[in-house]
Amino acid sequence: MARQLYELCGTDPARRFSPYCWRSRMALAHKGLEAEVVPWRFTEKAALGFSGGDKVPVLVDGARTVTDSWAIAEYLEEAYPEAPNLFQGTPAAQRFLATWSDAVLLPALAKLIVSDIPALLGPADRAYFIESRERRFGMPLGQVTAEREARLPEFRALLLPLRHLLRFQPFLGGAAPDYGDYCVFGTLMWPRAVSPLPLLEPGDAVHDWQERMLDLHGGLARAAPALAA
Repeated sequence: MARQLYELCGTDPARRFSPYCWRSRMALAHKGLEAEVVPWRFTEKAALGFSGGDKVPVLVDGARTVTDSWAIAEYLEEAYPEAPNLFQGTPAAQRFLATWSDAVLLPALAKLIVSDIPALLGPADRAYFIESRERRFGMPLGQVTAEREARLPEFRALLLPLRHLLRFQPFLGGAAPDYGDYCVFGTLMWPRAVSPLPLLEPGDAVHDWQERMLDLHGGLARAAPALAA
């Protein structure tokens, strides 16, 4: 059986925008592993029934099915120990960056870009997304992202810990990227794919780091459809 990775997309199957799917896509590339992309959309819950869950990413590797991006990274490290390591030393630093991305970076980004996403979805997914996200935020999506350009400095200030770390090393993992880099980078691939809002300024250490990440693995991420430069 071919290796497969189920990834979230909209009407364009090439525009894959889930932060968690990007974590797994980059982890596979880091390990030098190919995987067929299986496009998946918000309302296609039944298509994931075999996995026991209803969210992506889902990795199918031969007889193994693995759900959740962190579990996929752990599985790849265990199943392919001869390939480059995703975790340098213990996974504690990478776990922190994954948790920070989930708890701090993702919510801040959502308030800047969530209203851009419906235009990229088909009718059923658009209705589902708008209803579920407006219920989550308690207001129309346009209100969530209102005056977002004025809020960009506040968002950029959140990145100060990354900025300080990148003064001393080219990647969050050190001289080379590790899974912590992919956790943060995957989160930033979400707005790159769905929104024209310029989040990072040229000359910012985080912008320069993102450029290096985009060029990894033969420019895998840079080649993906994007609305933001």
